[in-house]
Amino acid sequence: MNYSKSGNFSISPPPNIGSGSMDELVITSTFGTLLSLVYIVGVSGNVYTLMVMCHSIRFATPMYISIINLALADLLYLSTIPFVVCTYFLKDWYFGDVGCRILLSLDLLTMHASIFTLTVMCTERYLAVTKPLDTVKRSKNYRKAIASGVWILSLILTFPMMIMVNQTTKHAPGGVKRMCAPTWGPEAYKIYLTILFSTSIMAPGIVIGYLYTRLARTYVESQRNSVSKGNKRSPKQKVLIMIFTIVLVFWACFLPFWIWQLLPLYHKPLTLASHTHTCINYLVACLTYSNSCINPFLYTLLTKNYREYLKNRHRTLYRYTSSFRNRPPSLYSWGKSASSINQSEFNSETLVMAPLKEYL
Repeated sequence: MNYSKSGNFSISPPPNIGSGSMDELVITSTFGTLLSLVYIVGVSGNVYTLMVMCHSIRFATPMYISIINLALADLLYLSTIPFVVCTYFLKDWYFGDVGCRILLSLDLLTMHASIFTLTVMCTERYLAVTKPLDTVKRSKNYRKAIASGVWILSLILTFPMMIMVNQTTKHAPGGVKRMCAPTWGPEAYKIYLTILFSTSIMAPGIVIGYLYTRLARTYVESQRNSVSKGNKRSPKQKVLIMIFTIVLVFWACFLPFWIWQLLPLYHKPLTLASHTHTCINYLVACLTYSNSCINPFLYTLLTKNYREYLKNRHRTLYRYTSSFRNRPPSLYSWGKSASSINQSEFNSETLVMAPLKEYL
């Protein structure tokens, strides 16, 4: 995805910095090489993540379903890199009107699917801390419905771009050039892009910020009331920190892109040389794609901390249920029923660790 001087999302050949100039060759080659490396590393990492997670999908734990969603979104986003690199090297668009609609839509679809999934993960962790019994009662179908809802909502937000974008042509010194660009007017485009920024950055940021503020207060209060003297972070805290790290990396990679998109809509267009404009285009493009390359490494750390959290919870649950076995028979039936709720979640989450040990 590019940013054109007209202020539109587009996929178009780079402007001529100077026909056949060394600067143009160096910039395009560097950009193509970086994106190719991002593609190879990112696709390999996300395919590996999907293989490991899908191996345990039958247990349908919230964390693993969310990671599958994130890896799938990253993989779809990375699939557009070959088309972008090809366009910049050949200096023309060869994939037709259908290619325009699919590629630009995939950009927005996967971006929203990723941040919505991260918001769901933060919400799940918040509810697991504040309302653990309610979290246990949620069925596998409920969790799968939430995952499906994320993609449906992302598709709805992407649909206008899918309808309004098409292939256009423009006359250039070297002949007629084809490119992809939206066809709506400036005001309609400004409104739509502002909505997309709100749904992909602002609204999720407010929700996640609120949830983590509440969680921070909860942990501060628990530390004050705790008799433990250890300062080591618990596995549950590590899981929360890793999720927040993934969110921060997403913002770091996509916020510059959105600033570059919105700046000419709310501010007088910057007078930049074609050379500078092209370099900034390349930079923000590399940043957004690098997010999908970095994520698989973060997913590996997240699942490692999550498995540690499940092991610790298993020990706690074992001590909890064992205490009832030593009680008089009159109290045993009550203890069995009280522990059944926790056991149901334990069965759905701890069994997933066995097949993962050989991969992670």
